Amino acid sequence: MREDELETFLRERIPLSNAMDVRVQSISAGRVVLSAPIAPNLNHRDTAFGGSASALAILAAWSAVRVRMQDEGLEGRIVIRRNTMSYDQPMAADFSATASAPDASEWEKLRAALGRGRPGRVRVKAILECLGERAGELTGEFVVLPCVDAPVRSSPIP
Repeated sequence: MREDELETFLRERIPLSNAMDVRVQSISAGRVVLSAPIAPNLNHRDTAFGGSASALAILAAWSAVRVRMQDEGLEGRIVIRRNTMSYDQPMAADFSATASAPDASEWEKLRAALGRGRPGRVRVKAILECLGERAGELTGEFVVLPCVDAPVRSSPIP
């Protein structure tokens, strides 16, 4: 997947990323770097709003899973199950989040679960940075739901 393809997907399918002006900086070997400018993400203290920082980290982690799944031809719906976020310092300038797909053993468990038609889980970390310094970290658990071909209905369900 190319940077422009992921950015278009995020902006069209996840409206918050458009409002935050999220940009895809790079994609390489399951590693995704997203950035956001400070202006649309300010809080009352002229630093990045915590919700924006958390959202960027979640988007980066979600994107790392999506990119790896696409690279391997896996299909499924990726949803966040839970996360923890730590904020190390305020961010008063443009900021970024870097995430990598999970380690090999965890990824194999996901592949096996999907291969059996079952949901799989993976943990992903994303690191927030601002002005070249670490500003926070997200640890997220994502569930990948297998694709199920649902019957097409010609009329609404009564």
